[in-house]
Amino acid sequence: MNADEGTDLAGPAASGARGGTGPGRAGAGHGVPRGGVPAGRGGVRESGRAPGARLGTGRPADRGDHRLAYRRDRRRPAAAYAADELTRQDRAIRSRFHAPLRIDADESLHGIRTTKPLNAQDAWLPQPDGVAPGFSLYAAAGLGAHAALAEGRLPHGAAPGKRTLEAAVTVATARALGLHVGSALHLPGLTLRISGLLTPRAPERAYWAVDPLMAAARQEVAPGLPPQRFWRAGLLLSPQDGPALLRTQGEPEKFWRYPVDTRALTARDAPLLRDRLLSLEHGATLAELRTVAGSGALADSAVDGLLDAFARMRTAVAPVIAVAAYGIGTVAGVVLLMTAARTAARRRAELALLRARGASLAGLAGRLAAETAAVALPAAAAGCGLALLLVPGERVLPSLLAAAGTGLLGTLALPLRAAVAHRRPRPVERADGAGARPSRRRTVAELTVLVLAVGAVLALRGRSTATGGVDALVSTAPVLVGVIAALVLMRLSPIPPRLAARPAARTAGLTGFLSLARAGRAPATAGLPLLALVVALTTASFGGSVLSGVAAARDHAALTAVGAEARISADKPLPEALPRAVGKVPGVEDAVPLRIDVQAADDNGPPLYLVIADAEAYARLARATGLGAFAAQDLADPGADRPLPALVSPHFLTRFGRAPMALQPEFGRLVIRPKTVRADTPAQPGGDFVVVDAGSVARRHPDTYGDPTTGPSVLLLSGRSLDTGALRTAVRAHTPGSLSVRLVLRSAVRAEFADSPLQQGAIRLYTTAVAAGAGFALLALLLSLLQAAPQRSQLLTRLRTMGLTRAQGRRLLALEALPPALLAAVGGALAGAATIRLLGPGTDLTALALPGTSGGGTADTIRLHADPASLLLPSAGVVALALAVALVQAWSSGRQRESTELRAGDTR
Repeated sequence: MNADEGTDLAGPAASGARGGTGPGRAGAGHGVPRGGVPAGRGGVRESGRAPGARLGTGRPADRGDHRLAYRRDRRRPAAAYAADELTRQDRAIRSRFHAPLRIDADESLHGIRTTKPLNAQDAWLPQPDGVAPGFSLYAAAGLGAHAALAEGRLPHGAAPGKRTLEAAVTVATARALGLHVGSALHLPGLTLRISGLLTPRAPERAYWAVDPLMAAARQEVAPGLPPQRFWRAGLLLSPQDGPALLRTQGEPEKFWRYPVDTRALTARDAPLLRDRLLSLEHGATLAELRTVAGSGALADSAVDGLLDAFARMRTAVAPVIAVAAYGIGTVAGVVLLMTAARTAARRRAELALLRARGASLAGLAGRLAAETAAVALPAAAAGCGLALLLVPGERVLPSLLAAAGTGLLGTLALPLRAAVAHRRPRPVERADGAGARPSRRRTVAELTVLVLAVGAVLALRGRSTATGGVDALVSTAPVLVGVIAALVLMRLSPIPPRLAARPAARTAGLTGFLSLARAGRAPATAGLPLLALVVALTTASFGGSVLSGVAAARDHAALTAVGAEARISADKPLPEALPRAVGKVPGVEDAVPLRIDVQAADDNGPPLYLVIADAEAYARLARATGLGAFAAQDLADPGADRPLPALVSPHFLTRFGRAPMALQPEFGRLVIRPKTVRADTPAQPGGDFVVVDAGSVARRHPDTYGDPTTGPSVLLLSGRSLDTGALRTAVRAHTPGSLSVRLVLRSAVRAEFADSPLQQGAIRLYTTAVAAGAGFALLALLLSLLQAAPQRSQLLTRLRTMGLTRAQGRRLLALEALPPALLAAVGGALAGAATIRLLGPGTDLTALALPGTSGGGTADTIRLHADPASLLLPSAGVVALALAVALVQAWSSGRQRESTELRAGDTR
């Protein structure tokens, strides 16, 4: 929820039973500009809605649009609409709000407003298509605190019964409509004189943003054929002039608007916040408010809709996040077990001696548990405290349970491992796995894991992560696939080095054969590091592909919304100097001007958009953006009054076929013939479009096309790393003040796709999980290399006494470390690719990537695909680290004395 989301309360209306929502209808909660490109528009317009709620009397005119109309209660005198009465009611209403439904008092607003626009009767006002501009009147409190005077003064209240009132407008409204201090506007039954020009102090805050008409005038389009444009604006009156609005036909109403204070809200507050809103709209709180605002008062809020969207998005995101959580938890557990195994192997002789001297198994396990608890429990407590400190306000119980589980595993891993190894005396056996034979228990365990993995994959593919809810079996599917791959590799790992050692034995060198022979006789305990590495690499590859898929989806959505790296559009033709100016901005590679005309279709279907652009430049743009690339010669003019070849959308062919078709733009008749079909095009991605060559159109209509009234009104820019500051400066410098130009950047639209806190938190969690998975993989590799480091150092020293050079020693250790590292790297990459291939069709990334969506199997669902960088980079890091550790060990052992490494009786 944003800071401008809130509750808007409206009181008894003054007149009219109509509650239409026709063009230009004003109302609180009308919309907060969020940015975007409406489907089927030639220009880029900002649109959106800030949630609000209102309390009023009467019936709702359109509940789906959050707008209400109210009948006048003729028994109430005009004094009920006085500023002092509204202020008293405002104080009483505020006292009814309780946590977590807190209000932002600084941004709250109350007063009288007209809900129906009043058309001005002054001919000097701009009328684009001959339609008079419509004005909404606001007699709202707090104007002086939220605006700075640019010229003139704030409006003063008029005497009762006076027909001429004072009003203020913002500088943006005055510039758009040509208003100045002293201008007189004649509305039905009322004359308004402009007393001052204002500049909003914080136009992005709720006071101004909930109803954009208060801050700036805008053009709207009336329905009908042809569509007609007209201006809408807001006039700001003194709060004392509220009763005077009762004499107008603007259907005035009292309103109270209270933005919700979201700074202290957390996910835990959502259920209670919903209860508070239900009470406000339909329950006991509404009954209390009616005692203040009137018996017919109504309350409405869009916050409950946001809570529903939050719940849907949270349900859709949770299964995807659970995959990362289970993966990183499994890897962390395996690394803890590796640490215990390494410690048990290092202390094997000590523990065997204690058992031989009569130590009981329970006593031995208890002693080791006490030793490990002294380290594990304080570490778990410190981790829990750090988590609660870094993420305050969340539930404590899950953190305590997670810390307790980690501490318990860290405490019991070594005692249990030692108890199994020293349960009964055994002769010293060969440490490598040359003659190892898997037991029946191991075979049964491996088959069980295989069955679970197959079941998890089938469940995830059949259910999809978009259905909601966290299923442990489904969420552990990547982990289970990684475990299966690790078990297969553990079975096959001795075979490749042994096969390679046979031809190496016939060569003259020593290092190759010796390294392969030692790699083929790897200790039987090497399976646990391999398991940790493969599972960690699988998790990292899966998580990296998720992050890459989310980023790619947002990039494509932003490109589809804008059509290029930047889009400049206006309602009138752009200045001729503008394309040359923006073409010189650093980062801009191409600036393509074009014209978009909306054509009315005979089949009563969606509008058809005629795009007129230079074929060569537009083809370059299509190739650069990847939106419907085509050859420029496809639009070449065939001459002889033959139909112009056109680039059309697939839906165009479905509607009209391939026969020539006549279009009627304002400069003359065009006959086109579909030639090339593309699903998207930069000027109108995804719409029903027709693209023709501007040069061909100019030759067909030399007298009407190309004059200042029919020039390009849209400019699309391609390039990389655009200097946005210089671009805005160039647009401002080459745009006259009478022309309203809109600049939309692909980077800005992409940023809006990631503005949801839930999405941002989910992406941060996934990024952390990927980094942690890679870190645990490297830690597992280091632990496995350190466990065998003493034996390798001792071997290297012995060989050096026999004449082995330092260069040969480095090669020996590097070649010995390379086979298991390569095995783990290749196995992890293949397991990651297989996991994504198997689980991709059932993994929905739509809720993570785009706001306000939850996927669920629609045509626009974003599925998981393999990312080569996420598959290869972690595996390459494992190999590089293994080689680096081997080289460091060779260097450090070369600095040690032989007497230190070859001490009598030191088997290490």
